Amino acid sequence: MKIGVAGAGAMGTGIAQVAAMAGHTVVIYDPYETSLGRSKGILDGDFAKLVSKGKLDEAKGKSVRNAISHTSNLDGLKGCGMVIEAAVEMMEVKKKLFADLESVVDEDCILATNTSSLPVIAIAAACKHRSRVIGIHFFNPAAIMPLVEIIPAFTTEESVYQNSRALIDSWGKVTVKAKDTPGFIVNRIARPYYGEAIKIYEEGIASFADIDQAMRSIGGFRMGPFELMDMIGNDINFSVTETVWRQMFYDPRYRPSITQQRLSEAGLYGKKSGRGYYDYSVSAVKPEPTADDRKLHYIFNRILCMLINEAVDALYLGIASRDDIETAMTKGVNYPKGLLRWCDELGAANVLDTINRMHADYLDDRYRPSLLLKKSAAEHSRFF
Repeated sequence: MKIGVAGAGAMGTGIAQVAAMAGHTVVIYDPYETSLGRSKGILDGDFAKLVSKGKLDEAKGKSVRNAISHTSNLDGLKGCGMVIEAAVEMMEVKKKLFADLESVVDEDCILATNTSSLPVIAIAAACKHRSRVIGIHFFNPAAIMPLVEIIPAFTTEESVYQNSRALIDSWGKVTVKAKDTPGFIVNRIARPYYGEAIKIYEEGIASFADIDQAMRSIGGFRMGPFELMDMIGNDINFSVTETVWRQMFYDPRYRPSITQQRLSEAGLYGKKSGRGYYDYSVSAVKPEPTADDRKLHYIFNRILCMLINEAVDALYLGIASRDDIETAMTKGVNYPKGLLRWCDELGAANVLDTINRMHADYLDDRYRPSLLLKKSAAEHSRFF
């Protein structure tokens, strides 16, 4: 099957590499020649590294690299069995692209969007044949991260979902099914990891270094929230937070922070700009944590319970199955364990007690416990 990728940025280029490694002929479309040139350079470098590290022999590396072509002409996507869109996260851009794609691809071609937070059904609305539109959300870098969220819209035909998931599974990815709701699984459930961490900082309870240390040393997370936001990019993270918040009709659970907005406005995006929550200049010295053990445990417990509450609510609302929620958070953002299993370990009653105490202190619906968490606590039930 010929695979098309619409968008020659880092994500689109990574998706193309994954498809080519799985044996497909791939064509990357982008209207901008500069973007196509960068994509070619990235692929040349990546395949050279794979060969030098012995992951591909020279002949295989050359063959797979040659299976990927680039075009600035939309007609180059003719004959594709699937086209995956990886354009900028702007609804009007995506809708126009999908409408244009329909004019060149065959009627049985699956049209997929790699959107991380926009509604799949709204993108599909631009098409005459909405039943063939689906969300296929890779995580960055696509060639390395194992998780892919498969998001059928209300209008997606069941066979399109089944065929899409089977195809991505055959590429060696770990797939999970998500309902077409804001943030899907990962970007919805992970919001408190960033939002609650910033709130703790804004309240003057702890520094960036203290909060990161709490989540690493006590929770076993690979990166603390501020380190992770600086790696992702504060502009991107803020944009996703704001999008989810707006699409959830301004639910306080997903409320963005002024701190992150100010950093984004100032161009302090993190590693890619040289400064974010931390300074990444050559002469910079990273601040050391100073919080005592009691405070570190308080920070960890507060953020973890908010994450668990979000995961439990996602299960209650049918965003995804129990197992897919666990898989998404461990494979998509490398959490040390699934949040529902973590709830079982702590006990739903203990998690609920933490949430209720914060709700009583702040009188803010941000700390609204999930109905399923309340039910689990009352019945002393477990998720596993």
